[in-house]
Amino acid sequence: MTYDFDLFVIGAGSGGIATARRAAQYSAKVGVAEFDRLGGTCVNRGCVPKKLMVYAANFPELFTDAQGYGWSGMESSFDWEKMITAVNNEVDRLNGIYQKMLDNSKVEVLRGYGTLVDSHTVLVGDKQVTADKILIAVGGHPIKPNILGIEHAITSDDIFNLKKQPERMVILGGGYIGSEFACIMNGLGTEVTQITRSDMILRGFDDDLRKEIQQGMINHGINVINNVELIAIEKDAEGIKVTVRKDGETEETVVVDVISLAALGRKPNTQNLGLENTKIKLHDGSIVVNEYSRTDEENIYAVGDCTNNINLTPVAINEGRAFADTVFGGKSRTMSYENIPTAIFTMPEAATVGLTEAEAQEKYGDRVKIYRTRFRPMYYTLAGKEEKTMMKLVVDQNTDQVLGAHMVGTNAAEIIQGVAIAIKMGATKANFDATVGIHPSSAEEFVTMR
Repeated sequence: MTYDFDLFVIGAGSGGIATARRAAQYSAKVGVAEFDRLGGTCVNRGCVPKKLMVYAANFPELFTDAQGYGWSGMESSFDWEKMITAVNNEVDRLNGIYQKMLDNSKVEVLRGYGTLVDSHTVLVGDKQVTADKILIAVGGHPIKPNILGIEHAITSDDIFNLKKQPERMVILGGGYIGSEFACIMNGLGTEVTQITRSDMILRGFDDDLRKEIQQGMINHGINVINNVELIAIEKDAEGIKVTVRKDGETEETVVVDVISLAALGRKPNTQNLGLENTKIKLHDGSIVVNEYSRTDEENIYAVGDCTNNINLTPVAINEGRAFADTVFGGKSRTMSYENIPTAIFTMPEAATVGLTEAEAQEKYGDRVKIYRTRFRPMYYTLAGKEEKTMMKLVVDQNTDQVLGAHMVGTNAAEIIQGVAIAIKMGATKANFDATVGIHPSSAEEFVTMR
């Protein structure tokens, strides 16, 4: 049978675009359906605009720190509208770049919502196309849980479109997205309260890392309320009131301008895709795939957040490229999910790779040995601040292999990226010890811990 395309991709986010371009390199005829902006969550509502806002939020600290190094004090004001405009202009520029990349790869972009008619047919708007292989890469979206007064809240996607900087803001949720936005808004001068149901933020990360970040955020002026059992939201003449109950009876009310649901979960965008017209199976709303990203429909695949595996942009990109290499490049390979590094762009910043202490102990028991250091980096001595950096190695004593590395402190992401290579290659603690440190640097602590 002759098809319109060798591969048709539903969704032009990072994973979909990477897959389309890789398949096109193997001379496949590729089409992509996208009803929104190119680049998906990462480029438009996530990684890129968020990191630009992180940079903006860091400047007040730098202005203060400079005085310890002999620079005179300065007065500076912040223009929210100017920053948001600059951030969105950069997003526009990146959208143009993605379009050029797809054009240069001879990938045809169809503007509209892609719906499966059957296992080889996709309806995009009023146009129907056929394809030998179909890839679903539709990502996910933030959810609004069933909380009284939830209609007065915005999602994390909406923060980038706020026309005016809030004077007071509540962040609901203690995940990495909520924690990052709490730090961003606090750094920009907004009075921030972060509310979580857990006893600490960042559930799932190493406990030492969680404690260090939460305390650092509190030290920077963020009001963190943990162990919340009930949340109610109402709007009156004073603003938006958020009332929480904790410890069974204690109630606390915070009045704010804006409530952001930044970290109360995300769901795959699997609604209205026409999945019922195929053999594709779902689990809790996520598309079920095997190690080759193949669904139960032999010629349909899925990558990225819609599979709810590890929801990180580089993971979606690598899953897609592995699929393209296997199906169109004759290079059969699968995505490895072991030792994937990740960063949390809070203040202080954190990054991690490999097993947490708890995960290692559950797997290896008494064989686990922890190496930990906590110190004030040289930079803060003249700045006169007590900012701390924490580093930690999780080691299997029987094999001496480093199972995990965790860091909280300045440039954590840049440092852990290099450490991740060593851990991915199976480095031992002896390998770390035999490496000469770069002095003076914070990174050298990873090779001097004893």
